[in-house]
Amino acid sequence: MDSVMESSRHRRQTNAKKTISRRRRLCCGDDDDSVRVPFQIVTTTLISLLLPLSFLLLARLSTAQYLLSATNNYPKAAATEPTSFLCSLFSNSKKPTILHILVTLITLSSLSYALTGKFIFLINHSSDHPSTRRRLYAAWWFLFVFQVCVGLWIKGSIADGIDGSGFGQENSFLLRVVFFFGLHETIVFWGRTVVKPVVDDTIFGYWRKEGWVEKAAVGLSYGWFWWWRLRDEVEALVVVPSLKTSTTGVGVGVGDFMGWWLYYLTVTIGIVRIVRVFIHTVLILTRRREKGDGRCLNDDKV
Repeated sequence: MDSVMESSRHRRQTNAKKTISRRRRLCCGDDDDSVRVPFQIVTTTLISLLLPLSFLLLARLSTAQYLLSATNNYPKAAATEPTSFLCSLFSNSKKPTILHILVTLITLSSLSYALTGKFIFLINHSSDHPSTRRRLYAAWWFLFVFQVCVGLWIKGSIADGIDGSGFGQENSFLLRVVFFFGLHETIVFWGRTVVKPVVDDTIFGYWRKEGWVEKAAVGLSYGWFWWWRLRDEVEALVVVPSLKTSTTGVGVGVGDFMGWWLYYLTVTIGIVRIVRVFIHTVLILTRRREKGDGRCLNDDKV
């Protein structure tokens, strides 16, 4: 009996603390939110762009490996200054990098969610599936390693003058459009499952519902990045493996295969999204038509 009363008292105290915290947030949070919300939107948008940036860096890695196998004096910067250790290490290796593995985990999890609505490798942090501190710490570490890999590759690719824009117009326009939508779907998934939980916990201390401003900011930023750089270089992921076998005679490595696979995996996600949108549109039109027919029958009876 005492234990029941003690647990009831503890529950009432916990609810009272939550109510006081909620009231403080409502009363005093407006001034803070006017600063924190824009900062949160900008931070979420910039970190979400790490995923398309990683595709760009993987494409540049494939380009560097191909040009190093085809010529002996690429990049040109190597004639005047030494190539960065990181790029020289992986550019001469056929093995996949850590960035390959991380991007593969994100893409596979996004495809699994698109097909089944279930998560693999990554954890859902939305309001429907509350995250524990352990899962949030895992997202922190995943994001930290991802940022370190992308940052090192950015520095190395700029220092070595790697540019894969010459491999851009090989695939059909339709395939590029499908890849564009597939990568956008993956970015949305990546932002909702890893980026947003970490950013919200850091800035607000709790999960905040995603608004249309955040969605528009991520979409517009991705569209700009696609038009500015990604559309001209990302196709090196599929062009370079075929060029290696047809022109240089160099065998395709595991890293090249993973880049090629990631490209068409993203295309698959785009196809799934387009099919889902089409089915959803057909269902809406069908329901409206059924409602219209039902109204006509009721009018005829009257």
